[in-house]
Amino acid sequence: MTRTTAAYTNRATEYVEALGSVGAMHEADRRLIEMWGAAASGRLIDAGCGPGHWTQHLAERGADRGIDLVPEFIDHARATHPGIRFDVESIESMDEPDAAIGGILVWFSTIHHEPSDIAVPLAEFARVLRPGGSLLLGYFDADETEAFDHAIARAYRWKATDLERVLGVAGFEVIEIHRRAEPGARPVGALIAELRN
Repeated sequence: MTRTTAAYTNRATEYVEALGSVGAMHEADRRLIEMWGAAASGRLIDAGCGPGHWTQHLAERGADRGIDLVPEFIDHARATHPGIRFDVESIESMDEPDAAIGGILVWFSTIHHEPSDIAVPLAEFARVLRPGGSLLLGYFDADETEAFDHAIARAYRWKATDLERVLGVAGFEVIEIHRRAEPGARPVGALIAELRN
């Protein structure tokens, strides 16, 4: 992920200005994330938090930490949302004990992972979540899993059933699938999954 991290670092200011607030997000996304956060129990982590806006939004619902590999995002998050812990850290190697977390928000944080590599962060999420813990994963939706030219770096659209399969291999059961397609925008999806006991 080094190239991807460098690409986000080079465009961090632009990204923060365009997408660094909950107000810039789709209303349906805000409602879904709030609903998930209210239902999850225990500590919540925002994995791949970017500028930290969702971490802050979920702080009242148990989110106590956001992690991201882009130092510029973490600097912005710390300055903008004091009182919340933000760390430069990989979603593939989280500084958490086994079974310590109640929920993980993964909001478009795995879009640059190759399909052959996505099992790595999913296994890490399974390691740090307690049994029955909840994962909310946002992704770009498609009828077939395929690469596309993202503005930052090559990314992947996923067929929901393909994501459900790889989540199942990692020990998760998908509880809900949400899909949204609007004119002029890339189709997006979100899966809520629970770690099997």
